[in-house]
Amino acid sequence: MKDLFGKAILDFQTHNSPEDLITETSISEPDEMSVAYLFRSFDEMPKLEQEALLLAKGKILDVGCGAGSHALFLQNQRNLDVLPVDISSNAIKACQLRGLQNARVQDVLDIRGETFDTILLLMNGTGIFGTLAQTSKYLLALQSLLNPGGQILIDSSDIIYMFDEDEDGGKWIPGDDYYGELTFTISYKNETDAPFPWLYLDYNTLQNAANANGLHCELICEGEHFDYLARLF
Repeated sequence: MKDLFGKAILDFQTHNSPEDLITETSISEPDEMSVAYLFRSFDEMPKLEQEALLLAKGKILDVGCGAGSHALFLQNQRNLDVLPVDISSNAIKACQLRGLQNARVQDVLDIRGETFDTILLLMNGTGIFGTLAQTSKYLLALQSLLNPGGQILIDSSDIIYMFDEDEDGGKWIPGDDYYGELTFTISYKNETDAPFPWLYLDYNTLQNAANANGLHCELICEGEHFDYLARLF
């Protein structure tokens, strides 16, 4: 991986002629995304993200922190102890430049010997699971990082709306895989990263997976476009 997503973040932070990211999935055409969106303030965030940041408590792990906007709010506005992690070294450099000195390059599956009161996975937090088959592995890993009484706050979307309807009003979904399993590709400054799997989970499927792995799951709120925030505990 060329870490183009992180490169865009670091370019924006260091004023190094940032450009829009181009994102494409296995079911959608290329789309431009302004990297500035990743640097948004609390007031600019969607309702789901705001709700998650207000529900966060205690020692917090921010998984896939990106540019660090969520962690910055928790650190600077709520004075909470937050550990931002991301697999992108460029993104973590940007986080550190923004004042998140303890931000570190880390895969959540590799964290050992640390526990948290709140684990955040936002901006389609189920994406890092990759596929439905990997969901249990991630949920068990996240559960192992929770303190007693701890919580996982995670968001995603039900993307069934993106598929065509057949004559009977049902959805036509190609292939045998779960419809939320997409392949994602990122391009930036005329470079393209290797495609990677990215998972959107509808709420019922997340709830079933959570229950199967010994977690309770509750719906906190729903957004304006088939998206939702859930709490696992």
